[in-house]
Amino acid sequence: MTLKIARVAGQGDGVAETPGGPVFAPLTLSGETVRGVVIDGRMEAPEILEVSPDRIAPVSPHYGDCGGCSLQHWASGPYLDWKRDQVVGALARQRIDTEVEATVAVSPGTRRRLALHARRLEDGRVVLGFKARKSWRLVGVSTCPVADPRLVAAFPALAKVAAAFLEHPKSAPTLHVTWSLDGLDIDVTGIERKSGGLSADRQMQAIRAAREADVARLSMAGETLMMARQPRVQFGPATVPLPTGGFLQAVPEAEAAMVERAVAAVKGARKVADLFCGTGTFTFPLATVASVLAADASAAGIAALKQGIGSARGMKPITAEARDLFRRPLSPYDLKGCEAIVFDPPRAGAIDQTAQVKDTKASVVVGVSCNPQTFARDARVLIDAGFRLETVTPVDQFLWSAHVELVGVFRR
Repeated sequence: MTLKIARVAGQGDGVAETPGGPVFAPLTLSGETVRGVVIDGRMEAPEILEVSPDRIAPVSPHYGDCGGCSLQHWASGPYLDWKRDQVVGALARQRIDTEVEATVAVSPGTRRRLALHARRLEDGRVVLGFKARKSWRLVGVSTCPVADPRLVAAFPALAKVAAAFLEHPKSAPTLHVTWSLDGLDIDVTGIERKSGGLSADRQMQAIRAAREADVARLSMAGETLMMARQPRVQFGPATVPLPTGGFLQAVPEAEAAMVERAVAAVKGARKVADLFCGTGTFTFPLATVASVLAADASAAGIAALKQGIGSARGMKPITAEARDLFRRPLSPYDLKGCEAIVFDPPRAGAIDQTAQVKDTKASVVVGVSCNPQTFARDARVLIDAGFRLETVTPVDQFLWSAHVELVGVFRR
């Protein structure tokens, strides 16, 4: 079929409208004419006959095969506008009309966290990479334009570490690699456990490879195998130990943009609740302007946050509690005295916790989200409770992907 692409859909594929329904064509842009075989509403390998003026040359040698960075062929201006449109559309579906600012861009080469899959080839070599588009097939990568260059430089050493975890044919190790203030932090998942897990010999092999690579810490599914230095991260004035497998925003630039807007929104409040606080991404910057009640389900995250309290001066008091806010949301009584609330939940949103806000004295709520759809759903709850969504700022934390994050400010 020969088709005209009408728009780019929410997952980043181009869409052509046909009498038989929409046809999705990956790696295409609005206005392009494409030709290819259509199966079940998809044209998997479109030949582009007419090119959009917004198309640019991709920067990665793995583009088109690697499943990541699938929008790097799109010029920056219309690409960032499209991300903003995804937020506008999600809000509109909940009948919410508000100011949506321009998308905050991030630079290439700034991502400090990667999940690298490891496989052994038939010739015995170990390769690291990412999944192919809509496939379990591994695409070995030699570089990554979104990653911090220090992570890319470590790829050969990381492959040696990964080799130790390929003991069992059913193991499919993933190296969750973070660049911390103290160097590389690696947590490995996907190890076959039914056969007894990783043998002692292989654990020693992994530890030797990690030491040779000057890795700060090596862990397996959260269990520390070796730690030369405690990996730490900086949140505002505080230096915080990073728990094994702990959550951390992927790009410092994006984190800074979100933190800046949250702190600015709550200024003037004497006490702020930071819900789904993790290890304190927002807690410590917020504590420069108000006392903070912090809560998160991760006991390890709260323990790390408490350790970080002693690392900085000039902060207001911080109280931290390990609590599952999905099972036990903080009630208005628990939030007594909080004049502002910041929440940064997982992709599922925070519908039950949001419902508790109505009967608090908070006059400002800041919602940080990695999912515009669940944010819009929760925003509708706040609006129906008497809040006004003042502004929303999209943040392009995951460069050249369909993923968009945001910060929204509500006032009662």
